[in-house]
Amino acid sequence: MSKKLLFCLGSLLCSAPQAEELTDADIESPSPFSSEVEFGYQAHSGNSDSESLNARLSGEYIKNRYRLTGEWKYYLLYKDGAEDKRQSTYDLQGDYKLGPKSYAYSNFNGYDSKYSAYFTDYTVSVGLGYQLTNTKHLLIEGELGPGYRYQEPNLDEIDDDDIITKETVQEAIVRGNFSLVWKPIKSLSVGTDLTVVAGESNTRTDTEISVINEITEDIALKLVHNRQYHNKVPDGLSHTDSVFSVNLLFLF
Repeated sequence: MSKKLLFCLGSLLCSAPQAEELTDADIESPSPFSSEVEFGYQAHSGNSDSESLNARLSGEYIKNRYRLTGEWKYYLLYKDGAEDKRQSTYDLQGDYKLGPKSYAYSNFNGYDSKYSAYFTDYTVSVGLGYQLTNTKHLLIEGELGPGYRYQEPNLDEIDDDDIITKETVQEAIVRGNFSLVWKPIKSLSVGTDLTVVAGESNTRTDTEISVINEITEDIALKLVHNRQYHNKVPDGLSHTDSVFSVNLLFLF
């Protein structure tokens, strides 16, 4: 019996360093980078024919106190064989944690469109953010800060006798953002994002409401409603542009 006991003890002592070495080698930290690819397509036929395509690319990098996010959105609509709407949106942001719930941010947002109220709408902003709560079920964040805006109005469809302001906007602004992500169950999340940019010339409000239902770990179905509102626009153009889309979301 003693020989068997000594043999077992010897085996354990010999394997202990190997087990420790394997444990260190096998431990992998989660990747600080994540990305998403999103596509949506709709086609309608009958009294009127239309096709629409929307795409989205986004990435996020989180390391220690830093968080970097980037997003690009594209929307294209053809109606009765002619291009009716085309727009792109860019958003880049860097955050730096100041405390358990507070952070400093810098943000760039760009909007290019051929048929809406403004050809281009670019803003740069810096300020402070605060996380009211950040759990696996609920995230609520708010941001506020000063910035600068460059805005070029869409004058292509305006008659010469219309009384409008044809000047390009270059002004100081105040930007506010509120975002909420609620995940009641593992496979379902509901999100709301509201951004207000206010300046002397006009105020722009962007609203996005989304519902994401995970089909697999890497693929999800996403319903999105985007709404953009300007309180002042050239005569004959709508104050509001909105898009509703049904998309497939790929997670990486």
